[in-house]
Amino acid sequence: MNATRFLARMSLDTDVGTALSDTRIRLLESIEREGSINRAAKAVPLSYKAAWDAVDTMNNLAPEPLVKRVAGGRQGGGTQLTDYGRRIVAMYRALEIEYQATLDRLTERLKEVNDGDVQSFQKLMQRMSMKTSARNQFAGTITGLRVGGVDYEVRIQLDPQTEIAAIITRASAENLGLAIGREVCALVKSSSVMLVTDRSVKLTARNQLWGEISAIHEGPVNSEVTLTLPSGRSVTCVVTAESCQELELAPGTPVGAFFKASSVILAVYE
Repeated sequence: MNATRFLARMSLDTDVGTALSDTRIRLLESIEREGSINRAAKAVPLSYKAAWDAVDTMNNLAPEPLVKRVAGGRQGGGTQLTDYGRRIVAMYRALEIEYQATLDRLTERLKEVNDGDVQSFQKLMQRMSMKTSARNQFAGTITGLRVGGVDYEVRIQLDPQTEIAAIITRASAENLGLAIGREVCALVKSSSVMLVTDRSVKLTARNQLWGEISAIHEGPVNSEVTLTLPSGRSVTCVVTAESCQELELAPGTPVGAFFKASSVILAVYE
């Protein structure tokens, strides 16, 4: 067979899924270099929205934020890595060197494997890769399990300040092997999240997260609104352009994001 070489495109997985990839690391490196997510996105390249989506996801999945916004200054503020973010990038690049060396050793042994086996292996890897359309992805630890007939109420601690609840069937809880202390990924579609600006309003939704609007991506019919929680994590929802105007939503506005416990999907990785 022709000489083959596997090139390292490493991803780092947590207990709840992929947290870092080559594209995300290059985005982090560009943010550190440029001090602007707009310029960093162009350097990768990514769209501005895709870059912010990646940053929000990384900050939500990591135990500490990797990226922070910096306000004020002569340049009007910008974006930069936290010390934790810099350490993560350095660790990733160090592991990547070792990973490539391992793949190079594997390449030397490919002569012992026929081409069909290699292709079958590649297809298997593709099928095992999973991506989700849920805009909000949170990594957390199960702190409570309560049986309610055919349902389970699962409490997930995202950080010391934030806890959310999910309602799933008993069969699903048993199938996932849920237990106190287990790491899980909570998925919430942006269309399932609603916004409120008045703290005095009483809501029946089990999950109510308060923060400050950090970004609004306007569309002709709907707008995507992202709020940052005190912990640095973020929540994104989709609201109509008309609602944005009625609520007078703008970056810096204090708002609450609420969603039903039944709207939370849980995932675990073996």
